[in-house]
Amino acid sequence: MTAALGTSSEQKFLDDLIQHGHFLASGEPGLYGRGMVFEEIRSRVDELITRVCATDQAETPRFPPIIPRRILEKAGYLKSFPQLCGAVYSFRGKEAAALDLAERASRGDDWGPHLSMTDVVLVPAACYPAYPAMARRGRLPKAGLTLDLGGCYVFRNEPSGDPARLQMFHQREMVRIGEAEQVIAWRETWMARAKTIFEQTGLQATLAVASDPFFGRGGKLMANNQREQRLKFEILVPIASDEATAVASFNFHQDHFGSAFGIQLHDGRVANSACLGFGLERITLALLRAHGLEVRDWPKDVRGRLWPEVNGASRGNGLQ
Repeated sequence: MTAALGTSSEQKFLDDLIQHGHFLASGEPGLYGRGMVFEEIRSRVDELITRVCATDQAETPRFPPIIPRRILEKAGYLKSFPQLCGAVYSFRGKEAAALDLAERASRGDDWGPHLSMTDVVLVPAACYPAYPAMARRGRLPKAGLTLDLGGCYVFRNEPSGDPARLQMFHQREMVRIGEAEQVIAWRETWMARAKTIFEQTGLQATLAVASDPFFGRGGKLMANNQREQRLKFEILVPIASDEATAVASFNFHQDHFGSAFGIQLHDGRVANSACLGFGLERITLALLRAHGLEVRDWPKDVRGRLWPEVNGASRGNGLQ
């Protein structure tokens, strides 16, 4: 079985999603269009998280889904996760090369040799552009900073037959930068909030210590250290795989990004940071798996959480 093929249960769920119009097949594993109902649910999950995070009174900057590649280089992403990176390439040749490129493409041959790397890459996590932007402001206020970066598209190069493992997806991310005690307390608060969100939407969620998919021979050691120091937690929910899938993560970076980008506390010391991310498509898929592919049949209390203004019934997109 190749990495692009899913298990029988994953394939069955994917087929059902496509049949109901929730996913629109593209021909590439892990890359799908989304139907109207799917997008309605995803946006309602996003709005629910917005209501929960209102008490943080966070700043709400927005960044595009591409960033200068020097940000990933400076952050050490390529050392830890080169297998997930998405670099942007473009044509810079002359007319003869362009004609050869077009001819190769028309035959289905490799036209990659005519491309060269640009200075931008696809964003792998919504928080990456925020750190250099905050560093440019100068020293942080004494209370630190809290950022709500919204639900932007992020990219991971991991094609899969699992419909919950997408190459491009929306990540709703928040960031806290400040003293270690400040950011750890904030992360603890959000882990409790997240468990409540999933309980209220009828999902069987489990909070667990986790690690990132570090690359190479040293990756196992880095993952073990991350677990031992309890730097990363995930919330796991059943979706399509035999094992539960991570739908949210809560990460304490210590001073990694503060050191990499020169983010200083009010007194000049290096800042610590934490981030949390909700995978909006995965949560939407978990809801469809748990409550059924026809939203009109979902439990009334779940619909009431997501569509509070109409008492659990949507006004459109076939959800009534």
